[in-house]
Amino acid sequence: MLLFGLRLVSDGMTDAFGVRLKTALGLGTRTGLRAFFSGLIATLGLQSSTATALMTASFAERGLIRGHMGQIVLLGANVGTALTAVVVSAGLEAVAPALLFLGYIMARQAKPVWKGSGRALIGIGLVLVSLTLLEQATEPLRNAPAVAVFLAMLDGAWPVALLFAALIAVICSSSLAAVLLILSLNLAPGLTVALVLGANLGGAVPPVLATIRAAVSARRLAAGNLLIRGIGCLAVLPFAGQVGGFLETLPFLQTGLAVETHLAFNLALAAAIWPFTGLLYRLITHFLPDEEIPAAMTARWLDEAALETPPLALAGASREALAIGDAVERMLNQSRIAFHRNDPAPLAEVAAQEERVDRRQQEVKTYLSRLGREANEEDKRRSITILDYVINLEHAGDIIDKGLVPMVRKKIGLGLWFSDEGYKELDRMFLMTEENLRMAQTVFMTRDRDLARRLMEVKVDIRKLERQSSQHHLIRLREGQTESHDTSSLHLDMLRDLKRINAHIVAVAQPILDEEGLLVESRLRSG
Repeated sequence: MLLFGLRLVSDGMTDAFGVRLKTALGLGTRTGLRAFFSGLIATLGLQSSTATALMTASFAERGLIRGHMGQIVLLGANVGTALTAVVVSAGLEAVAPALLFLGYIMARQAKPVWKGSGRALIGIGLVLVSLTLLEQATEPLRNAPAVAVFLAMLDGAWPVALLFAALIAVICSSSLAAVLLILSLNLAPGLTVALVLGANLGGAVPPVLATIRAAVSARRLAAGNLLIRGIGCLAVLPFAGQVGGFLETLPFLQTGLAVETHLAFNLALAAAIWPFTGLLYRLITHFLPDEEIPAAMTARWLDEAALETPPLALAGASREALAIGDAVERMLNQSRIAFHRNDPAPLAEVAAQEERVDRRQQEVKTYLSRLGREANEEDKRRSITILDYVINLEHAGDIIDKGLVPMVRKKIGLGLWFSDEGYKELDRMFLMTEENLRMAQTVFMTRDRDLARRLMEVKVDIRKLERQSSQHHLIRLREGQTESHDTSSLHLDMLRDLKRINAHIVAVAQPILDEEGLLVESRLRSG
């Protein structure tokens, strides 16, 4: 119930305020203090430092958060989860029924904010109920002779106790859950401190496991958090007995030694490590260096020195956009060759090209976002046009990689054959799409109005061709053609994806025609 309640709080707050929390986290890292409180507030909302760590790692992976600032965010997240433990263990069990009832009412509302907040209140209510049940359920354990012997053994081997609590936190994917479990037991002060240290260490492991296959920037952040907690645990563990005895003498908190230790440890760790986050991040970078990226994967025309001269920067970004378009055309061509030859070999290149397209379009977006202040309104409009084009190209590449390629593989793997008419219709759509992409590349560079109008008219032709091919396919099905029956879903899905690719390609003509007043806002007939 404790784990379910914590997950319910996290999911509810994500549904209600997820976008706002992500925005606040992404924008709140310009200074160390703002980064710290961004992590703290996000964790108070999500009730999970693990969730905050993964969110921060995703921002670091996209270059939206600097490395050492990300470490400060996680220091705030650790304090946030400790404050959460203080709140839920402050003897508020009596309000649990009211929270459950209010949460149920709010969760039945249609608005996501109310619905998500209601789920979060239900989760908090369940957490409070679970703490009461934990206390009752562990009473026999506290009085059992075997458990007393086991705890005495742990009390004599604090490193083992630390690792034992770390394992519990990893299994629960939550240091908070492990600390609340420790809270329910009557333990010696030194053992309590050792177990809480283990819970903190174990709580840093799930983000490391979750980012194993992520970009190196995300892995650095998760590994840095684990390193920082490990340093703190090694520094405090030899003095666990003295720390526990000291905290028991403090009069201002009555939430239990485990919770007080959790809060004191994370506050002290944040204060001690904060000045050295830059040094620690450089150390982690030494052990986790940047991955070498093949020259073909990176942008060639984005000159940093040209950013203060917008026309030069825009010219370079435009050339890079054309290179992205060439890569998408290559993906499309290789897919058509594999479809034509019934050979999967050409498809091997598509995934590599897709990765190149994704990386380059991200670099173009980042580059244009740093365009110098000298840019005038015309330069800004041009940068938006370039951004729109590379985004549409990236979407087209995604459709090829995740839509067309699996269908071509399925056709080849199952040994399926299209009818002659069906094959010719699909091949014609492939060829028209490639031709439209070449035309779009020309329109993008020349901004020729007549060519843009012609490209927009082609969109209508594609729509008609897709509709006619679908109708012809259904006719062949009624006539009982075996090939059409075996390839029915493939035929219709490939037509749909090629039509979607064309829609993204043709979009380059819209701003040109819109400036000329040649577009209407709706295709609906008046009256």
